[in-house]
Amino acid sequence: MLVFPLPPTPAASVMADLERRRRLAEFLRSRRERITPSEAGIPAGPRRRTPGLRREEVAQLSGVSVTWYTWLEQARDITVSRQVLTSLARALMLSSVERRHLFALADERPPEQPPVRGPGPALQRLVDALTPHPAYLLDANWDLVGWNRAEAGLIGDPALLEPAERNLLWLVFTDPALRTLLVDWEGQARDLVAQFRADTRGQFGEARFERLTGELRRRSAEFRTWWEAHDLADFGTTRRKFAHPAVGPLTFDYVKLAALDAPGVKLFACMPADAETGRKLPELAAAGANTEAAVATEAAPSLPSLTATALKNV
Repeated sequence: MLVFPLPPTPAASVMADLERRRRLAEFLRSRRERITPSEAGIPAGPRRRTPGLRREEVAQLSGVSVTWYTWLEQARDITVSRQVLTSLARALMLSSVERRHLFALADERPPEQPPVRGPGPALQRLVDALTPHPAYLLDANWDLVGWNRAEAGLIGDPALLEPAERNLLWLVFTDPALRTLLVDWEGQARDLVAQFRADTRGQFGEARFERLTGELRRRSAEFRTWWEAHDLADFGTTRRKFAHPAVGPLTFDYVKLAALDAPGVKLFACMPADAETGRKLPELAAAGANTEAAVATEAAPSLPSLTATALKNV
């Protein structure tokens, strides 16, 4: 017998809202009581019977009336705007995680996360630890911001490219080697465009995003056609087949993970879809190690240049 959950009753919804307001009031009070007047730039005065700031002081710092703020700490049913929440967060010196908690308790959409410049060293070490399985990191515009030697062995080392060209879509649509590497290039590339449009909708109008899509429309007729179709697709576990020039046929299942400590950054790990691909993983990682060595050799200054630099700095 199928049992369907009953919708919440009006009384239950009222109780849930009351509990949310009560927790919001307790949170504001706890944050107010931990701040000293000197930290807030307020003279302490001779007589203070309560720890931290007074309600009227928080109200003054936030630009709201004392009555309204008092009602807020009394869990009254009043409207709280995003602008006021931002002022309260600033007055109470909330951290980023406390700020998000405040917005959640007020039943408001959390504030935008600051842009992330790139993954931290721990995340890159995780990608390296996945070797011999290919793995890489993409930012919000699908720029390659991290990869391991197995991934370099699979698609070529992105370190050999200019930073602006280290982008997954750019490689798929402008690198002739990728067209022969990807079995069913057309189907894979079209799916990637639909996934990219859905995944990067928050980037519309952003400078890097507009330059990338504009140049791709100019350089690739296929990209222009599929981009203008406005197709959208979610990313599921995707199977891709490769015709690798050195290793031979490879089949991978791609798994996507979000990096919670680096908003906008996603980790892609390639898991072998068959035993034959699994046996070839060490060979693929070795090919990537060879490309890393070549990059290091090109990047290393010669002995005379090192000597010249040392003499110049004496």
